[in-house]
Amino acid sequence: MLSVVIPTLNAAAHLPACLERMAAADELVVVDGGSADTTAAIASEAGAHLLVAPKGRGSQLRAGGQAARGDWLLFLHADTLPGRRWREAVAAHVAGSGKAACFRFGLADRAWQARAVERAVAARVAWLGLPYGDQGLLISRRLYDEVGGYRPLPLMEDVDLVRRIGRRRLAVLDEAAWTSAERWRRDGWLRRPVRNLLCLGLYAFGLPPERIARFYA
Repeated sequence: MLSVVIPTLNAAAHLPACLERMAAADELVVVDGGSADTTAAIASEAGAHLLVAPKGRGSQLRAGGQAARGDWLLFLHADTLPGRRWREAVAAHVAGSGKAACFRFGLADRAWQARAVERAVAARVAWLGLPYGDQGLLISRRLYDEVGGYRPLPLMEDVDLVRRIGRRRLAVLDEAAWTSAERWRRDGWLRRPVRNLLCLGLYAFGLPPERIARFYA
């Protein structure tokens, strides 16, 4: 049984497409952080299990992981859309491996800068074994519980969990997941990756996520 867990906050613009694409899952769990738009109504109309948790992806993902009933869990951002063959890629991985896995990273934009960001992300994943949450995370319930699951962090909750999983227990699926490029267009194609890298560096040097979150906001 596969449960898809999606944290949301004012995600009405992206959630319908995400829920439609993920409809082949055995269970859809939407964990809302207090949206002021129609996110909750969209989730309910799609038949998803709707939860409310304190705002913050770490808290929301943790609540979703606790509530999900699947033997395998797929954590996914609302503005990320896996390729149409996502179910086949997941099934092939589940049948042949007990490792966790992520999708290949893609940005839903035709700009050349988007391709440059994709190559940089692929290099980070290959060299450091550090995919971020916008690549999704597929993990068995057994392994998720073994490593302690998501922690209620305000930032770096994805890096924190992946580091506990370890690169030897992490694979990359043969399918891409396409994330909205709105944040890169808004913040700058260069500025956003540099800011993300700086946050990662601060976290690696031991700065608490609560302090990094102030810089990231």
